Amino acid sequence: MKTYVPKLSEHQKKWYLYDASDQILGRLASEIAKKLRGKDNPLFTPHLDMGHYVIVVNAEKVKLSGQKSSSKAYYHHTGYPGGLRKISFEKMIKEKPERVIEHAVKGMLPHNRLGRKLLKKLHVYRGGEHPHEAQEPERVQSN
Repeated sequence: MKTYVPKLSEHQKKWYLYDASDQILGRLASEIAKKLRGKDNPLFTPHLDMGHYVIVVNAEKVKLSGQKSSSKAYYHHTGYPGGLRKISFEKMIKEKPERVIEHAVKGMLPHNRLGRKLLKKLHVYRGGEHPHEAQEPERVQSN
């Protein structure tokens, strides 16, 4: 018996639309990561991009459970000595809510070339409007 390996040309990529209003960040991010990776597809292949495109709207309305909204922080380093910077979740959600979802999903994807390629198929928008109507995205109801 031989193992069947799917070809990228056989895979039909779809567009999915998620509404982040009143959704828990981690639960939403894990569903998005599954769609981007293609793990919901029976022909899932770990080394190939078998995933779909994902659009997320209303990014500023995403929630965190418990007291995390007041204590969660995002860190980055400028590259200079003493250049560690810290931004609270509350400040980040006001200024750049798209980055909150992108950061959560990025952590759930592979940390290699494939993960960087998959992250480019994620489109996050602050409000309820998006410029991808021509792709006819399928609306997904998150729990």
